[in-house]
Amino acid sequence: MKVRARDAKELWQEEFEKAPVRDDGIETSTISGIPLKPLYTGDDLPRREEELPGQFPYTRGIHPSGYRGRLWTMRQFSGFATAEETNRRYKYLLANGQTGLSVAFDMPTLMGQDSDAPTSRGEVGHCGVAIDSLADMETLFEGIPLGDITTSMTINSPAAILLCMYIAVAEKQGVPASKLGGTLQNDILKEFIAQKEFIFPPAPSMRLVVDSIEYCAAEVPKWNTISISGYHIREAGSTAVQELAFTLADGMAYVDACLERGMHIDDFASRLSFFFDAHIDFFEEIAKFRAARRIWARWMRERYGAQQERSWKLRFHTQTAGVSLTAQQPELNIARTAIEAMAAVLGGTQSLHTNAMDEVLALPTDKAARIALRTQQLLAYETGAANTIDPLGGSYFVEALTDEMERQAEAYFKRIDEIGGVIPAIEAGFFQKEIADAAFRYQNEVEQKRRIMVQAKATNALNRLGKAAAGNDNLMPYILDAVRAYATEGEIMQAMIEVFGTYTETAVV
Repeated sequence: MKVRARDAKELWQEEFEKAPVRDDGIETSTISGIPLKPLYTGDDLPRREEELPGQFPYTRGIHPSGYRGRLWTMRQFSGFATAEETNRRYKYLLANGQTGLSVAFDMPTLMGQDSDAPTSRGEVGHCGVAIDSLADMETLFEGIPLGDITTSMTINSPAAILLCMYIAVAEKQGVPASKLGGTLQNDILKEFIAQKEFIFPPAPSMRLVVDSIEYCAAEVPKWNTISISGYHIREAGSTAVQELAFTLADGMAYVDACLERGMHIDDFASRLSFFFDAHIDFFEEIAKFRAARRIWARWMRERYGAQQERSWKLRFHTQTAGVSLTAQQPELNIARTAIEAMAAVLGGTQSLHTNAMDEVLALPTDKAARIALRTQQLLAYETGAANTIDPLGGSYFVEALTDEMERQAEAYFKRIDEIGGVIPAIEAGFFQKEIADAAFRYQNEVEQKRRIMVQAKATNALNRLGKAAAGNDNLMPYILDAVRAYATEGEIMQAMIEVFGTYTETAVV
């Protein structure tokens, strides 16, 4: 006798309620706090026309052929010490199969400081390459034909200056600006929201961004003039929903600013790109990418009246989550990165950086950087993940989660509009508070063991030691817990230094 679908679902529900239930207290919602049902069925999907890749609203991808037509760009973020040393690393990565360059600048360069400035002392060439003038930029790209490769540059307040240096290097190579391809991060709004590497106030900062968009639309038409970045928002502690909503809200603010300048939407919208984080909550990340495309397409067409299809398409680069890596047992970071990279690929990214296992400790070694790159190549050529377009399309769970993330993002857009827009919301501390509250909730869940992070035991022990140091308890039990959790000597000392500080002896004259 054939069982009706409704009867079958009721039967499953009865059996589920009788089945053993985990009582470990581990959180079953997403990191964003979206409650998850134990099972999703066709009842969870709204009735709508079937969505296809390359067709509005691009939930399933912006290209009809997906990775069958072209693989994502494998673009490892790299830069350290001098321009000469970074140039050697670029050539090493290109020789090992990397297909695009991504420049990491040091802190003085990011903050508009020359290497010989007093405020640059101790930071030159750390965590990025030092670039002071055109001469440094020429050295950085020596022997690398800029007409044959695309380059991404992660810089914001001084972005216009570094782009001009890049254009000048290309000119010396005989490559006109009109032939250059690449991306400039140039996203100052996320600096005010999360990363804090701002220099000028919001108004002149926005002027520089719009100036570069306007100039490149006419003179450097193949260049992505801005990479609207959710990555740093997420690394600051936001949820996936907040990353999605705040990033797209920033994008709309840039569109508004360009329209106020007098530009036409279809003259610049196709060269706006995005940069997202791929975190460890696998399915939530995939749903985030799918929802982002759908929201942007609808807003570009319906709110801003873009007529050209290329203006509706959200293109994005992804980096695996640095904040998910652990200093303890760094080999586990290879697995974390592979899972996060797979989420980005299944979500349809156009470009990808995979973190190296050791960069939570220091700049990646050659070996670790090669493993990170090989991880992408393994995904592309061995797993079969690139053979089918949007393979999770139609999944009851993924489709329902995509819809829910879109709904929650729209609720954030409404709240931001009620405040008066992105800049008033920044000035009111709205984004900052939302992110801080989300980070606090997540840390509490980890400490209460509602979320498990392999080797988070060490972090929790160090946090408890720091709190105890600020009080009057005997610190030995807390130090012992940290030791048992395999925290390093330096980590244990740092936890106490943050409370006690360090002593400098007064010189005897």
